[in-house]
Amino acid sequence: MAQNIVEKILSAHRVSGELIPGKELALRIDQTLTQDATGTMAYLQFESMGLDRVKADLAVSYVDHNTIQVGFENADDHAYLKSVAQRYGVVFSRPGNGICHQLHLERFGKPGATLLGSDSHTPTGGGIGMIAIGAGGIDVAVAMGGGPFFLTCPKVTLVRLTGSLKPGVSAKDVILNVLSVYGTNGNVGRVLEYGGPGVADLGVPARATITNMGAELGVTTSVFPSDATTRSFLKAQGRERDWVELAADAGASYDTTLEIDLCALEPLAACPHSPGVIATVASLAGKKVQQVLIGSCTNSSYRDLKTAALMLRGKKIHPDVEVGVAPGSRQVVEMLAKEGLLTDLVSAGVRMLENACGFCIGNHMSPGTDAISLRTSNRNFEGRTGTQSAQVYLVSPETAVAAALTGVFTDPRTLGALPTEVAEPAAFDVDDSLFLFCETAGKGVPGTAIVRGPNIGQVPSGKPLPEKLDGVAVIKVGDKITTDHIMPAGARLKYRSNVPQYAKYVFEHVDPAFHANASANRDAGLYNVIVAGESYGQGSSREHAAMCPMYLGVKALIAKSIERIHLANLINFGIVPFIFDNPADYGAIKQGDKLVIDGLREAVSGDGKAVVKNVTRGASLPVSTALSTRQKTILVNGGLLAAVATGAV
Repeated sequence: MAQNIVEKILSAHRVSGELIPGKELALRIDQTLTQDATGTMAYLQFESMGLDRVKADLAVSYVDHNTIQVGFENADDHAYLKSVAQRYGVVFSRPGNGICHQLHLERFGKPGATLLGSDSHTPTGGGIGMIAIGAGGIDVAVAMGGGPFFLTCPKVTLVRLTGSLKPGVSAKDVILNVLSVYGTNGNVGRVLEYGGPGVADLGVPARATITNMGAELGVTTSVFPSDATTRSFLKAQGRERDWVELAADAGASYDTTLEIDLCALEPLAACPHSPGVIATVASLAGKKVQQVLIGSCTNSSYRDLKTAALMLRGKKIHPDVEVGVAPGSRQVVEMLAKEGLLTDLVSAGVRMLENACGFCIGNHMSPGTDAISLRTSNRNFEGRTGTQSAQVYLVSPETAVAAALTGVFTDPRTLGALPTEVAEPAAFDVDDSLFLFCETAGKGVPGTAIVRGPNIGQVPSGKPLPEKLDGVAVIKVGDKITTDHIMPAGARLKYRSNVPQYAKYVFEHVDPAFHANASANRDAGLYNVIVAGESYGQGSSREHAAMCPMYLGVKALIAKSIERIHLANLINFGIVPFIFDNPADYGAIKQGDKLVIDGLREAVSGDGKAVVKNVTRGASLPVSTALSTRQKTILVNGGLLAAVATGAV
């Protein structure tokens, strides 16, 4: 039977379950990655399993998020991660080596393999032909230990590309076009597979940009074929042995198809405050810009930054614009330096930033009050930059440079002659010296002392599901609440391994009283319930957005819809994810209302149907949750770690 690429990889890695969309599927995971913002908790969870080493083919621990070291917390956590990596057989990428997704693409990604990462942009690996999926840290810990990853078997959409991109239009504009079609919600349980003759026009870095921002669509992942272009990239990285050809069979079927003519695309921008609010750059032309930042895991490749340097060569940035560039890896930095391209950037007036995630997650380079910031990163959620009033637009490197030169939104095609498309080098500069413990990967060094600074806490454990929920609607939020809304990043991320401290900032910018209210309810013996609209839990795979609310006594979420990774995290931490049977019932609950669910445990164990009694308003609201047998067991036991500890799963 003819198979598409997604079916081929899922079939080859199926441990159990059926390859039928909507059915639960268990997959063998070949590789895992973590980063320091999520990795500390993932490794604490791995340690709690009592295993002597990692059992995945490859596990890599990257330090790329919290490289700003103000206070002891980040440095101590990096020491913990380094010691854990040596002890259990994990490859450790030192600070300064680069951003996890760019590095993994360069040095470890393999066509046809599976990759699970504790970062929502792990699907970047789809640009090289992997099924690469973002997940919560606890799921990654299980995969490191050799356990399968469970997911709902997805539907597959073919994105058929034809034609070729015109000068001034690049991969960022392709994925922004896809976002203009599908938006940021309603795409759970779907994978995008790119195909068609237009694929040949896109290099691996371009493909990775497109799969990276598939995360903003809410799809499970995105994947490109592995072809001659992939082989050329791997050969240039000195890894041709990792190449395998991977293409859909003739006659392979898809759930739906989206046709995109690359020739017809023009420069686009995602407008505040969502990656799904798309406008043409031409329609924004003339709007004044105060800041331009180029880099992040989306657009920080050699191709992207060389393009920016060539556009800036011999020119100066506009005096009213602050410009920063963050390369994706040390390899990129070294190659730019050897070719004199760093000189072009610095001479133009660019501030060179560390090759890390910094500005994307609000760790530095926050814009000024009410400033317009153009960024080549992947998210423009309100307040994510660290400045609540900032207006952030997501654009391509070409559009970013055009604004840097003119001081206003400018279609790069109006600047005159643009540099020719950057050719892939015959050989990238390879220096793996900042990857530690490669020789003991998968084996570990027993007896290695684990370094635990005072910020390294304990993994909180959940309590078994009660028979009845007596609770309070501790907060009511609207649509498209992101994990950044729930658990702020930026400077707060340094508390990621100290749950009691980090929990003080849950919903900090949405409801500053949340921590106090939730704590008071919990201490009074009442459960906390979160009420939400559409697409709750967009964005980062940050499991703290479930873990910290669980610590504060949240036992249920009632929403119109919930995004995939966050839904899995809620279940893993013992929070029941209910959906309103009637979306209009969302209006029947107010913050502070007393809520009761009789037979909660029975409902979760059974058909998932329950009735929420709003005691305050005298209303009865039907809700439901669709769970697999495994998920029911996890919730009843109070979360995944509790279920594992009791032998229930």
